Amino acid sequence: MAPSTNPPRRRSHTQQYPFLTKGIEIIIPPPPYEACTLADKILVYATSLIIVGSPLWFYGGIIYLYRKWRQYSKLADQYEYVHRHSTDDSLAINDETYSEEKYRKQAQPLDTEVTERYARFRKLAKRLGTALAAIILISILGPHRNERVGSMLGVRKWRLWDAWLNYVGFTVMKDHGSESQDTINPEFDIQTSPAMFAFIPHGIFPFGLAFSCLPERGYRNTWGPFRPVVATATKLFPFVRTLISWMGGVDASRSAVSEACSMHPPRIGISPGGIAEMFETFPKPGFHPNDEAALLKDRTGMFKLALQHKLPIVPVYVFGATKMFRRVQLPRFIETLSRMFKISLCLLFGKLGLPIPFRQRLMYVMGRTIFPPIATGEDVGLLESDDFNKRVQDMHDAFCNEIARIFDRNKEHYGWGHKTLRIV
Repeated sequence: MAPSTNPPRRRSHTQQYPFLTKGIEIIIPPPPYEACTLADKILVYATSLIIVGSPLWFYGGIIYLYRKWRQYSKLADQYEYVHRHSTDDSLAINDETYSEEKYRKQAQPLDTEVTERYARFRKLAKRLGTALAAIILISILGPHRNERVGSMLGVRKWRLWDAWLNYVGFTVMKDHGSESQDTINPEFDIQTSPAMFAFIPHGIFPFGLAFSCLPERGYRNTWGPFRPVVATATKLFPFVRTLISWMGGVDASRSAVSEACSMHPPRIGISPGGIAEMFETFPKPGFHPNDEAALLKDRTGMFKLALQHKLPIVPVYVFGATKMFRRVQLPRFIETLSRMFKISLCLLFGKLGLPIPFRQRLMYVMGRTIFPPIATGEDVGLLESDDFNKRVQDMHDAFCNEIARIFDRNKEHYGWGHKTLRIV
């Protein structure tokens, strides 16, 4: 008897959780708390210090290497002058006492100790200079930043990601609401069809978007693979930049995202609130600790691209994304600079005041897919026409309503019944 060619149906976990509201399906149940072992925690703490803290130690390390290179180069130059003009053992050479005129007056044949010091300092300066140049060139050119390299290394299957997903209690749910998705568009397959996946909120560090597309375990039985759209500022995080390139990351500029939507298959993931959304939470004045925020009210770029390329949008709310780190409220002009230069100028902290995230369960809830409205009118196909702008607004309103719906329907069983979502 020939084996069946039909793919196995994904098992629903709804019947195992009778406390859930009707229409909510658990796709990936939360792992037991004890699933995160001591080894997992060590991996998470170490990689968080390396990756999240990379702007501090990487650029701090470059500055340190540069200063040491200058120091040894200067000492080598000083001893080189002595190499030519003096053998006076009593002469002390350092940054404070060095005087070219002094050595001119006391020029004598070369001393062996001076020769050895000159050779040692010159060698050290050469090594440091070579290391510094290599690090900077690799950081800028990045020949290793290629999807094929990531595939060869099997980056999506690393044991490291299991540790992280256990640490955050990775959970995925689907909120069908009162209307089944199949009755809206039976041909849409969330794992393979062209689509935009919109993850709300961004969080201080975009763990929600990262765990949805990097580990194979994160997307295999949920929404399928896609390319993440990331801010240009991620280039300042050396290891983050490398991981993003291995996933085929797309720069958040409109032209780059539009190009990605034209490629095959056009499947991208985006956090529409972006860096600016980081500042729209407590402790910002006007926000309460029980407020959650989604920066969507005036953001229509994602919907314009979706309409232009005829892509549906899958809304996903990530409960817990804003609680992985905490931040210090800085003066308002810092936020203005962050928005202007599209870079996260934010003072964050986690466990013990370090860039180690607090252990917070991440619960992803997918809402109903928002399909592009059908075009009507004589100016169909014209961008920025009245009909196009109306459809953009309709899609924007539908998305905001859906995000609010899945937040309100699922906050109770996450333990956030006291919280309120503000769309700003």
